[in-house]
Amino acid sequence: MNNPSSRSYGKWLIGLALCGALFDASAKEVVQVFRGSESRHTAEFEVQAPWIVDWYVTSDGAGMLGVDVSLEEAGTGIHQGSVLVTKWPGNGVRLFDQGGKFYFRVNSTTANWILKVEQLTRAEAEAYTPKER
Repeated sequence: MNNPSSRSYGKWLIGLALCGALFDASAKEVVQVFRGSESRHTAEFEVQAPWIVDWYVTSDGAGMLGVDVSLEEAGTGIHQGSVLVTKWPGNGVRLFDQGGKFYFRVNSTTANWILKVEQLTRAEAEAYTPKER
């Protein structure tokens, strides 16, 4: 039966499903992006668990590069853990299940780096799978 009312209801359901898909796709929220090519402490940022650092490292020169990034608690400076240590250009993601106010301590030698802090939902965090080494 081709009832106009049922077609409208079907369109409404499709529209509702699309809105849900768009909401899920935009659930990840960028909290802060830090860029640099030198050693420094970044500005403080505040996040709730779970969250990720999406990092990217490049180099302009042919020489040896090095980047060491650690997470520090804002206010106290207490070391909370290593984010990344690399001597090669590349990128990756690090998942954290601890909220609070933090900053990054970056030690960089001939490297350009980007650190993007993103707030996740619990479902998004559960979808992350650690990379095998």
